[in-house]
Amino acid sequence: MKTVNDIDFKEKKALIRVDFNVPLDDNFNVTDDTRIRAAKPTILKILEDGGSCILMSHLGRPKNREDEFSLRHIIKSLSDVLGMQVKFVDDCIGPKVAEAVSNLKSGEILLLENLRYYEEETKGDRDFAEKLSKFGDVYVNDAFGTAHRAHASTAIIADFFPEDKCFGLLLASEVESVKKVLETSEKPVTAIIGGAKVSSKITIIENILDKIDHLIIGGGMAFTFIKAQDGKIGSSLVEDDKQELALEILKEAKKKNVSVHLPVDAVIADSFSETANTQVSAVNTIPDGWMGLDVGPETNKIFEEVLAASKTILWNGPVGVFEMDKFAEGTKTLGQNIAKATQNGAFSLVGGGDSVAAVHKFNLTNKVSYVSTGGGAMLEMLEGKTLPGIQALLK
Repeated sequence: MKTVNDIDFKEKKALIRVDFNVPLDDNFNVTDDTRIRAAKPTILKILEDGGSCILMSHLGRPKNREDEFSLRHIIKSLSDVLGMQVKFVDDCIGPKVAEAVSNLKSGEILLLENLRYYEEETKGDRDFAEKLSKFGDVYVNDAFGTAHRAHASTAIIADFFPEDKCFGLLLASEVESVKKVLETSEKPVTAIIGGAKVSSKITIIENILDKIDHLIIGGGMAFTFIKAQDGKIGSSLVEDDKQELALEILKEAKKKNVSVHLPVDAVIADSFSETANTQVSAVNTIPDGWMGLDVGPETNKIFEEVLAASKTILWNGPVGVFEMDKFAEGTKTLGQNIAKATQNGAFSLVGGGDSVAAVHKFNLTNKVSYVSTGGGAMLEMLEGKTLPGIQALLK
């Protein structure tokens, strides 16, 4: 895997695909600059070599060049994070961009306008990719969040840099972290798969069963497994058409000597709200009209024991409705136990939008080994898929 560390960028213009698809408030201020900070090491390495950086990204899903999706809104945040003024051009192809690029000096940074102002970007248009490619001597992909998309700036453009293309430091570390879990992990390996639905996680579970020792299942999807084993789950979330599948997974896990840990108790509520009445119940005897919205104290203890003995941990998906404080305890405790295991030498990888949100909410970001910046991309890697943006760099 060739990274920016393998190239001397002196006097070179690096065309970098970054992922600055960041949240903005009503006044267009960046509310979370995690993705901007994540790209900083790659940018600084190139500048320190004596090169210049041309940054390209998308923001949101514009239909007609709406101003709210202009990347000029992020210039202040980007300049603050990098500690220097970033230049901006309000297009991403054409003569205006060509001029801004030719005027760019070593040590300077230029941000191009939103790639998705052109529909050719998401269509993976070859001519569009070629036009973009004219602006750099070396192509660097540092956008893990879009690596699973075969877009012009992530997959097609690399063809125009047969020798001069490489991984940014963020993209390389994302790939290494997932590989560490899937290929070179120290045992025992525990995967925590949570969230609402079995159907959205089935391919991940199937792909990782050969590589793990323990599988913790939590969140709404656990109730499909409980009901499939004749449990009474009240009005908890369930996918009735996936009960057979749940039993199949349990059978397959047993065959592969994987210990599956399902919740044994739940915090149940009489409505889906912060003001609901709650109580703790065995997970397989939930009364009618009540629903499980978090794991209970006994389950927390079981999960804690499994995590304490683990050397590699993958966390994808919460074990309760952690967005409501009343049902956040299970996910918070789980996160704290992962942090404790990490402190004791385990490698922990957290990925998938909700788990990342939970890690931020409970201030655990710096207490786990790695937090992935790309939800969809990480999930597809865990499913065993080849990501177009990564494949393009290896060609």
